[in-house]
Amino acid sequence: MNKIYPSAAAALQDVVRDGQLIAVGGFGLCGIPEALIDALRDSGAKNLTVISNNAGVDGFGLGKLLETRQISKMISSYVGENKEFERQYLAGELQLEFTPQGTLAEKLRAGGAGIPAFFTKTGVGTIVADGKELREFDGETYVMERALVPDVSLVKAHVADRSGNLQFRLTARNFNPAAAMAGRICIVEVEHIVETGELVPDQIHLPGIYAHRLVLNAHPEKRIEKRTITERA
Repeated sequence: MNKIYPSAAAALQDVVRDGQLIAVGGFGLCGIPEALIDALRDSGAKNLTVISNNAGVDGFGLGKLLETRQISKMISSYVGENKEFERQYLAGELQLEFTPQGTLAEKLRAGGAGIPAFFTKTGVGTIVADGKELREFDGETYVMERALVPDVSLVKAHVADRSGNLQFRLTARNFNPAAAMAGRICIVEVEHIVETGELVPDQIHLPGIYAHRLVLNAHPEKRIEKRTITERA
C-alpha cells in the first residue's frame, strides 16, 4: 500500500470538507505541519472545529486559517499569541472550548485508545467543569471529560518509512503522537522518508498503522515563535 502522496494538496484531496473536526499537532510553532496547514487553507474548507494546543500566531500556523475565517471553533489550551484569535473571540465570531493542557492531551490519547471518557480532578470547582458530570472517588471529586476523535488529524514527524512508521523530534513529540492516534484519518508531514526496515524498531515512536498518508516537506520554515536576544556583557 503506497502511503506517500506527491503534495500536501493531493494528500488532503477527497478527505477534507466543510464542518469537520480536525486535530493539528504541534506545540507553539514547534512541530506544526506547515505544508498541510497551507494546503488546508487553500482547500477552502470552512466551518472547521480545530483541536490544537494553541492557535498559532498572526500570519503563521493556524493563524493563517483564522485570517481566512475557515475556523469556527477552537478546542485549545493556550491561545495567547494570536491577536486575530483574540479579536474574533471577543467579537463573538469564534467559539472557544478552553481546555487544560493535560486534559487536552488525555482527550486525544483516550480517543486513540478507544476510551470514550475519563475522570480527572483538573478543573473541578471552575468553569471548566460547568455542565459536566462530577463523581466522587476515594473522597475526592472528579469531573468527567469526553475523549476526542477527530475526522482528520494533521501531524508533523521528523522521519517516516514507507510503511508510515514515525519518529518525532524533541518537542514535536508532545501533541503529535496523540493527535495522530486519535484521528479517523491521519495525514503526516515529514522531513525525511526512508525505506521500510531502515528505522530501528526500538526507535519507532508511533507504528505505521496510525499513519494513512505521508507528505514529504524536506525544507519547512520552522519559524521561531519568540526570539529573545541578550547582549553580551
